[in-house]
Amino acid sequence: MRRILLILVPLALLPWLWKAGTINAAQQAQAPAVIQQVRAAQSPTVVLQASGAKASEFAGSETCALCHADLAKNFSSNPHSELALMHGGKGVTCESCHGPGQAHVASGGDPTKILQLSTMSAKQIDATCLSCHASAHPNFLRSEHAKAGVGCTSCHSIHGLVPATIPTNPTPTDASSEKKSQSVKRLLGWMKPDTIISDPLQWTAASAAIPGQNPDLLKAPQPQLCFSCHSEVKPAFSQPFHHKVNEELVKCSDCHDAHGTFGNNQLRSTADQNMICTKCHTETRGPFVFEHAAVKAEGCVGCHSPHGSQNARLLNVPNINQMCNQCHSPVSAGTVHGMNAGSAEVTPCISCHTMIHGSNINPAFIR
Repeated sequence: MRRILLILVPLALLPWLWKAGTINAAQQAQAPAVIQQVRAAQSPTVVLQASGAKASEFAGSETCALCHADLAKNFSSNPHSELALMHGGKGVTCESCHGPGQAHVASGGDPTKILQLSTMSAKQIDATCLSCHASAHPNFLRSEHAKAGVGCTSCHSIHGLVPATIPTNPTPTDASSEKKSQSVKRLLGWMKPDTIISDPLQWTAASAAIPGQNPDLLKAPQPQLCFSCHSEVKPAFSQPFHHKVNEELVKCSDCHDAHGTFGNNQLRSTADQNMICTKCHTETRGPFVFEHAAVKAEGCVGCHSPHGSQNARLLNVPNINQMCNQCHSPVSAGTVHGMNAGSAEVTPCISCHTMIHGSNINPAFIR
């Protein structure tokens, strides 16, 4: 009986095995063709042609440089220039962002015959940039910046930076610029004006004009660029105790991702959200045998103000006993700690409970 089954089972499976082998062979035969299509699609020219543009509609970056010599001269130090050398010299060029330019050239430079990012909405600009940068910034469209209409060119100078002389009295050009005058005053001490941009807010850093010093093509250095909008955060870094952002030892982007995350306040996403803090404050990282529940539940910001504080250790309240009694007041009231619990008159809690972030020895965090 066993011999019969050993013969019948392979015979029953033979048609299915034959079909699977045929499908795999067909997929393997099609694989080179698919790879060729993907490689061809990597060329911006092919992508534009797929959207309806013809090869004859392109003028070439050399033609663009004849009129836009000021931009072409500085483009060699632009990170985008490295991509232009890809695909046999047919990589990212002027027309990869601005669209086919032959009609623009033939009309003698008619601005309506070319895509002008300066006249496009933030969403249109974002779509143009994300056509290449979507893999690097997949969460941008869900970010607070995108929802608020802050586009790529609000922070980045795509052509690179143009050195210029700081005007002694910059005057706003319209009513909307008048509202930004206070931000202009904050930025003047650090940045130079970009001569091709009329908005007085869009200054560029003097050091950023040096090739290789500004790989992200930011219009201003951190934190000045961030402070131009987030002015409510700036005073925190002037508190007696603060993270050294103004001293340029820490950057906003060390903790925040301006291009969007799944966390609140665009904090960089990690498996353990406290990792944003513990990547520097490694002594508090753990894991510990006895974890402090508050650290795991509320995180570091349950006790600390990350930007700056008038209190030592960036604490949210001035006295450590008051801090602890926000959670532990019922405990302290019925124990030896009850007298004047939470007052500065008694010994600080951490005099005994020294391992407050967690301990491998004692469940009460006593050393």
